[in-house]
This record gives sequence, structure tokens and C-alpha cells, in this order.
Amino acid sequence: MRFSRADVDYLGGESGRAALAEVARLDLTSASLVRDLERVRREYGDRSAVLVETVRLRRRAGAKLDDAGQWLFTDDALQQATPSAVARHRARRLAGRAVHDVTCSIGAELAALHQVCPAVLGSDLDDVRLAMAAQNLAGARNVLLAKADALAPCSTDTVIVADPARRADGRRTHDPAKLQPPLPDLIAAHRGRDMVVKCAPGLDFDAFVTGGTGRETATGRTDPAMKWEGEAEVVSLDGAVREACLWSAGLTDPGVTRRATVLSSTRAPWTLTDADPDDIPERAPGEWIVDPDGAVVRAGLVRHYAAKHGLWQLDPRIAYLTGNQVPDGVRGFRILDRLDFREKPLRAELHRRTCGPLEILTRGVDLDPDALRTRLKPRGTVPHTLVITRIGRTPTVFLCETP
Repeated sequence: MRFSRADVDYLGGESGRAALAEVARLDLTSASLVRDLERVRREYGDRSAVLVETVRLRRRAGAKLDDAGQWLFTDDALQQATPSAVARHRARRLAGRAVHDVTCSIGAELAALHQVCPAVLGSDLDDVRLAMAAQNLAGARNVLLAKADALAPCSTDTVIVADPARRADGRRTHDPAKLQPPLPDLIAAHRGRDMVVKCAPGLDFDAFVTGGTGRETATGRTDPAMKWEGEAEVVSLDGAVREACLWSAGLTDPGVTRRATVLSSTRAPWTLTDADPDDIPERAPGEWIVDPDGAVVRAGLVRHYAAKHGLWQLDPRIAYLTGNQVPDGVRGFRILDRLDFREKPLRAELHRRTCGPLEILTRGVDLDPDALRTRLKPRGTVPHTLVITRIGRTPTVFLCETP
């Protein structure tokens, strides 16, 4: 649904806050929604839709944002909002700097930045999102909000932070030129400034970031506006890749163009860069198969990770690693057997081992794990994992214990 400025003013006022507290006591589940909506309409009339939507958005946001129970959102803004843990990580890298978030939306980045930065400016073209940001950041004295176009610079001596919308024609896009605002235009508008830009983790780094070949235009020429001179950082949180973040050269360490950062709710964060060693041996598979964190894979730092932990690759073109030990906090698969990929003997071996629950991991092969599991017909009780990949040109199956 669409919120208006009047809706935001109501929700942020005393009567709106009281109404939200009452609505939050309702279940609002699929089973109770019709009954609950009728009750809210009787009590709050035309305000019922914004009240119910806000309560439901707050509940969705609880796993993503700190203090979500007090915030105002739109559905689109919540989908794009940076998880608080990721925003805090970025803010730590910018600590002590004055920062201008030129696509501030509802203020998820600003909430982390104002804790460690002396001055924070947030701007956006959306009046409703700016009004929500004002409510969400009420009391943050070092934050100034303004209506401004991200492509029209309106600050000086600040680090520019931008999070272009990653949808075009209603679909998610990985094309930098189709972001809103387009990434080449953002870079051109703020050229020469220290700058941080959030992007989808599917960004084609080889075509875009320093060290790649450059992105070609329709005429076949490399477009210099589509090259980023700096660092590309891929960030994961609790095992899920959340974003790629572009850091201009003045905000990163010399010689670093790729970084993987792994954040966890239960473990200390760690990072890896392309300045770390990447020399690894070529050996036969060890005792274990290790699937590195997705941030490492997306950042192209698989060899660097292997070198750090005494591992090596199953195949130079495949991101699965192997070795005789598993790094702390990483899921490893102990190899029981190695087979060429042929379904009939594989089915027989699984039956011989009384395989039941079967996890199938694939990389470098064109297979549907669910369809294959159906054809293999595991009927036993012992869980196993199949890691199916290519060794050279040969599709190969590693039969493993399920951790």
C-alpha cells in the first residue's frame, strides 16, 4: 500500500503511537486476519490500513533491523533497507568522517552512521520516506535530513554513501546502468569524492572493478564511466550473502581491490582481501570438502581463503575446497567415497549404505538436485551428502557424511 505524509504524521503522533500499540496486540495471522481487520476498522476507521500495515512491517523487520518495533516503513523501503549488523560494519569503516547518504530512504544507514560519525546528512527525493526517516531518527542530534536529488551534489567535505534501487521494470537487476539512480551517473556526479556505493552481490566484478577488462558499450568500446577504481567488498551475514559494496580508492587499503567480510550473530567477524597470499598446492582430495562462505566465493577469493586455512581446490575452476581439517565455524563434509557420476551405480551404493535423508550440493554441473534425489530413491535412515562437481572434464560425485 502507499503511505502519505498525513499517514506518517499520524503514525508518529501520540494518538498514532497509541493506536499502533493496540493493533500490535492482535495476532494478524492468516487465520485471524479477517477478524482482526474488522476489529481495527471498527475502532480506527480510515486509519486501519496504515496501522495494520505498519504493525506487520515492524514484525517482518524484527529479524533485520534494531529497534524495528518503533520504526516506520514502506514495504519497498524495508526490502531494500540494510540489515543493522551490516550497516554497523560499514559505519565502523567510516568512523570519524562526516557522511552524506544521498539515498537515505527511511534511515537504516543513518541509524548506524550517526553513532560513530560527527555529522551525518541524509537526503532523498521521496517525501514520505524522508518523513519516516525523521520519525525513525528523532533525537539523533547530529543528523540533518534534506530533500535532494542523488545526482545533484549538495554537500562538500563529506563521504558520499549511496544505495541505488536494484529494480528495473519491476524486476531485480544486476546491470549497473539500470539501477535507480544509474551507477555510472552516480559516479560521474560525485567524481573525485570519497564514495561508498551498495550494489547487488551479483554485480559483474570482472567487467566493472579495477583489474577487470572493463564493460563494453553497444559499439564494443570500453565505457570508462563503468569502471570503479577502488575496492569491491562482498558481505555475508549468518551465512547469507547480503550485498556488494564499492569503496573508492581513498577509503580502502593500498593494493586492495577485492574484500570478503563475514559477519555472524554468534561469532567474531572476519575479513579477507586480494592482498592476502593465494599460493596453494595441487593435490588429490583430502579427507574433507569445504564450501567457503558465499562472500568469499562472490569476491573471487577462494584461493586466498584456502591459503589462509591450509586447504586446496578440488579443481582450479571450482570453488569447492578440500583438506585434512575444517576451519572453525565452517561446515565441512567428510569424504566416504568418490565415484564417477553414473546414476545406476550411485543408486546402488546409496542403498547399500541405507541412505535416507540426502543432501545434494552441486557446482560446475548442470543438475537439478531435487529431480536427482527423486531418481536415486533413498529409502534408508542414514543421512548422507552428495557433492557433485567437475574434476577436469569429468563429472564426479563425492559421497560424504552429513555434518
